[in-house]
Amino acid sequence: MPGGAERVRPAGGLDLETAHAPQGASCGGTAVPELDRSRVLRHDGAGWDAVRELPYRDGGSADVASFHGITRRVLASPEAAAFEVRYFELDPGGHSSLERHTHVHVVVCFRGRGRVRLGEEVHEVGYGDVVYVGPNEPHEFLNPYSEPFGFLCIVDRDRDRGIPTGG
Repeated sequence: MPGGAERVRPAGGLDLETAHAPQGASCGGTAVPELDRSRVLRHDGAGWDAVRELPYRDGGSADVASFHGITRRVLASPEAAAFEVRYFELDPGGHSSLERHTHVHVVVCFRGRGRVRLGEEVHEVGYGDVVYVGPNEPHEFLNPYSEPFGFLCIVDRDRDRGIPTGG
């Protein structure tokens, strides 16, 4: 891909064709909903119909040690669009990796409250707050509270992988 960008695939190294394949009801739906037509994904208070919860990422043991108590759902990754919409949820005490990457993304806080580290600054965020993460800005999402913290993340469909920045 141009500029060293790498197509990020859903968990388990699935390609989009595999991710869209129908899953059994016990699996909770597909990894990525098929959006070949207009449709509504209903939220039932706990998640979206037919959208399976996925691990935050698929790294080796060193990568897994960089985050805790976080899951993701891919809500939209239509072939006709240049963007992807994902939902991340952090358990109480959970956090994402502290990382940076060349692509930008926008985060909209959707559930509860949490904190975001942008460079050297830490900000309290809650429902409806919007966070813009600029290129190469070290960032991390944290939940020091007793309730789950969830947010929507809008990002380029084709993007580079995050580079851990340490603590």
